[in-house]
Amino acid sequence: MAGGLLNLCWVLSVLQVLLMVQTVSGARGPSTGPRGSSQFPASGVNQTLLVDCREVCGLNASDRCDFVRTNPDCRSDGGYLDYLEGIFCHFPPNLLPLAITLYALWLLYLFLILGVTAAKFFCPNLSAISTTLKLSHNVAGVTFLAFGNGAPDIFSALVAFSDPRTASLALGALFGYLGLYVFYVVTVVLCTWIYQWQRRRSLVCSVPDTPEMLSDSEEDQVSSNTNSYDYGEEYRPLLFYQETTAQILVQALNPLDYRKWRNKSAYWRALKVFKLPVEFLLLLTVPVMDPDKEDGNWKRPLNCLHLVISPLFVVLTLQSGAYGVYEIGGLFPVWAVVVIAGTALAAVTFFATSNSKPPRLHWLFAFLGFLTSALWINAAATEVVNILRSLGVVFWLSNTVLGLTLLAWGNSIGDAFSDFTLARQGYPRMAFSACFGGIIFNILVGVGLGCLLQISRGHTEVKLEPDGLLVWVLAGALGLSLVCSLVSVPLQCFQLNKVYGCCLLLFYLTFLVVALLTEFGVIHLKSV
Repeated sequence: MAGGLLNLCWVLSVLQVLLMVQTVSGARGPSTGPRGSSQFPASGVNQTLLVDCREVCGLNASDRCDFVRTNPDCRSDGGYLDYLEGIFCHFPPNLLPLAITLYALWLLYLFLILGVTAAKFFCPNLSAISTTLKLSHNVAGVTFLAFGNGAPDIFSALVAFSDPRTASLALGALFGYLGLYVFYVVTVVLCTWIYQWQRRRSLVCSVPDTPEMLSDSEEDQVSSNTNSYDYGEEYRPLLFYQETTAQILVQALNPLDYRKWRNKSAYWRALKVFKLPVEFLLLLTVPVMDPDKEDGNWKRPLNCLHLVISPLFVVLTLQSGAYGVYEIGGLFPVWAVVVIAGTALAAVTFFATSNSKPPRLHWLFAFLGFLTSALWINAAATEVVNILRSLGVVFWLSNTVLGLTLLAWGNSIGDAFSDFTLARQGYPRMAFSACFGGIIFNILVGVGLGCLLQISRGHTEVKLEPDGLLVWVLAGALGLSLVCSLVSVPLQCFQLNKVYGCCLLLFYLTFLVVALLTEFGVIHLKSV
């Protein structure tokens, strides 16, 4: 199964390399100095002169605020806070170190939000979906986890391809992108089914004394039982006690376990104090289904409340609320429609269910929680990217250096937290599959849907042009890393160890050094 996955990734890597060569140069801006808003002039497009946002540090203190407010290059693509305006409009120049310190503390808190969301909400719901649908770890990794990690990037790609200056992929090629992703997922599913069928046959023909291997569902059950021990069993009362609806709601929204609080260290308590606001908001907005519990973690009043709050959070988070505030027919906002529909569904669910027994469709809450927690991760990661970009402007980092370092790490932090947490909770194959499936999902589906959307709006072609040595360094590093994995993983009989991980980290550091040296002109092509 792993061999089929890796071989297919290698086949698709050729497409990824070519696409990367074509698109990176279009996204790169000049490193220094003034630059125009259009690298690809097109008739009928208003071209306004942009000044590099880093020039703000060379202006007088009285002119900096107006500069960051009026210069389009200083605007963030998403997020809820304008960090550059906060630095240059709300802090005097002599308090710039204080502003940077506060931003650094907020950055650490965002990392805390990412960790809590991934560990306690995103991964449990993904595990519940995998268990409910009887999916193997590989299939769950290349489908649901890849979608959860890559869905926000797909929306960004749709926005990026809406630029009329981009232009020339044929319509057939665009359907090819989408078809390749469908083919990829189908191949993984078929390989998994064939692998399980062959294993069942070998177990039937095996000697009775031979120990049998655990199936995916059994492995899920063992790992979940190992990692999610129910401490409440020790304190369950001997006499039956029926809780009221209000008591269930209050207890479900309480993120603090007083028994654990008394037994933990001072460090754990201090960290828990910082986690409490985040955990309360997550409990209020993200449903969590636990198939290992007898009631599936069914909390009737809270789950009914989730039917209103979770969809509202989703529409107010997509594209930083742009979809939520959109008015249908210029009269009725989308968020109001979501609230009305959610309230009606919550009322029906509340009166049609009981506190003690979960409804038959309770498993659908796992999908709602999965989507909501994925958007929580995306929202926090977007704020991380915006903070890092603001710090890059303050410290005068070039666009390319910023893209190769801070922005690249910020854009990947949400996926990294999800994959790390899954691996630590006993699902390494799911995390490993998502590393490949997420990239393929982003490139094939993002480019395919983005270009198709443009063609549907009347733009007959989308033009992508490669330019510069750095683009070939990026593409070559991507292709070489996949070739190394294609060769080394089968040689290790698909049993990956720490040496393989250390080699990948060393390869990334080498690539980063070479790319930065190329950007600074130390490595260059000889002119003929």
